[in-house]
Amino acid sequence: MTGTLILVRHGESEWNLKNLFTGWRNPGLTEKGIAEAVATGRTLKAAGIVPDLFYTSALRRAHQTLDLMLEEMGIVNLAIVRNQALNERDYGDLAGLNKDDARAKWGEEQVHVWRRSYDVAPPGGESLKDTAARVLPYYEAEILPELARGKTILVSAHGNSLRALVMEIEGLSPDAIVKREIATGEPILYRIRATGRLEETVRF
Repeated sequence: MTGTLILVRHGESEWNLKNLFTGWRNPGLTEKGIAEAVATGRTLKAAGIVPDLFYTSALRRAHQTLDLMLEEMGIVNLAIVRNQALNERDYGDLAGLNKDDARAKWGEEQVHVWRRSYDVAPPGGESLKDTAARVLPYYEAEILPELARGKTILVSAHGNSLRALVMEIEGLSPDAIVKREIATGEPILYRIRATGRLEETVRF
C-alpha cells in the first residue's frame, strides 16, 4: 500500500520579510505569505488531493498557512494535530536579530557556519542535526504508520523541520540537505510505500 505525504513550508512571515532569524518566535504571515498559502490550497485542490490527516507545528505561521490552504480546498470540521516536534529550528541567541546585524556581530563566516552546517548550533540554539533528532522520531511514530495504511497526509511546517523530513525521505547526505532550498508556500508531494521507501516525488 502506498501513502501520500504533502509537505508545505509556511508562507512568507513578517520576520522573513524583515530578514530576521525567527526560530521558535511567533510572527504571523505577510500579505504575500497569505497569498502563497491560498495559492497552494488552490493548487492542491486542482490536483484532486483530499488529505485524510493534517499535521502542523506549534507556531502561528504554520497554523495560518494550513488554515488558509484548507479554506481554499473547502475542507472544514476536521482534527488538526499540532506538535512542537515539527517546530522550526531553534535559533537560540540569534532569534529576533537581523541577519546582517548578526554578521556584523559574529562575522560573516561564523554566521554562515551556523546557518548552513549540519551539526553546528548557534549559541543557545539547535543545529539541523538537533532539529532532525526531534522531527524524525515523531515522523516515524505518528506519521509513517498512517502512510503505511495508505493515508494522504498534509504537513504544514518550516524550512528546517521539513529539511529533516526531506533528508530522511530522499536519503540525502548532510552536505546535500544543507544546500537544499525549500521555498515558502511551495508543496512537495511524495508517494511513500508501506516500508517507508520513496516511490515517487511530484513537483507542482
